Amino acid sequence: MSYRPAPGLPHVDAMKPAVLTLAGPVTREETTGLCDGVRALLEATGAGVVVCDVGGLGPQGLGAVDLLARLELAARRAGGRIRLRDPDPALRALLHLVGLRFELEGQPEQREPPLGVEEEVEPGEPAV
Repeated sequence: MSYRPAPGLPHVDAMKPAVLTLAGPVTREETTGLCDGVRALLEATGAGVVVCDVGGLGPQGLGAVDLLARLELAARRAGGRIRLRDPDPALRALLHLVGLRFELEGQPEQREPPLGVEEEVEPGEPAV
């Protein structure tokens, strides 16, 4: 007996990622539920990324950093990761200050420079 696969690519809805909206101050008790929510979204959708809309999170300081670090850890343990949507500039600066790097929605992945971009060489320096 032979199996003939259907023509074309399998259906994957990459245009609608799993989204978790974070709003208002989040307590320690709510953090556990949100971590469970990230794991459930990853399992239910089969996606490798959950987008966390942090626009309504507000200025929480290190509480927001702790929450996002825990969400990222829960996502990594489930085989995925989180991507931030609409972070406040102060939150982005604080994440950078404590050394946490999150992928932001709408930014290209930071692996290699785009094609056609060359580094500038000072006059008199040998080209590498």
